[in-house]
Amino acid sequence: MEEGSLLQRHCTRVLSLASALSSTASSGGNTPLVPFPTMVALLCMWFGISLPLVYLGYYFGFRKQPYDNPVRTNQIPRQIPEQRWYMNKFVGILMAGILPFGAMFIELFFIFSAIWENQFYYLFGFLFLVFIILVVSCSQISIVMVYFQLCAEDYRWWWRTFLVSGGSAFYVLIYAVFYFVNKLDIVEFIPSLLYFGYTALMVLSFWLLTGTIGFYAAYMFVRKIYAAVKID
Repeated sequence: MEEGSLLQRHCTRVLSLASALSSTASSGGNTPLVPFPTMVALLCMWFGISLPLVYLGYYFGFRKQPYDNPVRTNQIPRQIPEQRWYMNKFVGILMAGILPFGAMFIELFFIFSAIWENQFYYLFGFLFLVFIILVVSCSQISIVMVYFQLCAEDYRWWWRTFLVSGGSAFYVLIYAVFYFVNKLDIVEFIPSLLYFGYTALMVLSFWLLTGTIGFYAAYMFVRKIYAAVKID
């Protein structure tokens, strides 16, 4: 249950930050992005639906049997040889994040326009197709990067895979700054704070999503290749 309470605390911080941003807009004389009745409804949904489902999911997850890995791991860590420059973690994040971002950056423009410029968005079928392409691209780039890493005899792939697969969130953040400078005429402090505050929440959620997709894809790939290894 510790993991469930940890996830619950992180989600509570996100909800608290959104409430603080809306309160800041109200105190500055602006109309809050989330009206008070809507915020109350969200809180009711949070404590009445989301909170019980989190602990219910972790109850069944705690009772589930752990994953059975196809091979045993050595208790003594092997020495990792010196890696090439392109195997650096930050270089991998920059390289791996280009492909998923390139698959969705056009749709990202319409999403930003719908959120910040009050334009109508009605291409939800195309958005679902872009999401499928994003999932496939994150999975593929994660598998390719973990393959190169294992070929370089670096077995520390789990957190690196999560970070590399979520590298497209960095480009989303850069695009958000570009959109703010070139598309929006915002010069006041409060609207700028709201924009970057909510954009930071969007980027964080996108990073967690793409990182999780990449990790599970790499994990299934590693299980598959090591299950094919014949050990006498």
